[in-house]
Amino acid sequence: MSNLAPVSVRVSQKERELLEAAADQSRTNLSDFIRRKAVEAAEIELLQQDRVIIPAAKWKKFEAWVNSPAKDIPALKKLSKSRPVWQD
Repeated sequence: MSNLAPVSVRVSQKERELLEAAADQSRTNLSDFIRRKAVEAAEIELLQQDRVIIPAAKWKKFEAWVNSPAKDIPALKKLSKSRPVWQD
């Protein structure tokens, strides 16, 4: 696991005790428990971004964009063929 980057988090003594108890219950060490739970929370947060707010003043411009013909964007084609950095 030498490719891991350190992250420092400050918690109160009560929070640390809670985290340690949860890590013990999960049969893992504190660092692995915090990392696993933080990554799970980040994934959930990103997956729950299901709302896009478009101001009324810009709605017509948005509709025009949606109804316009698709454009070929070479950079997006290239990007779609690359492997996401989180999968490396």
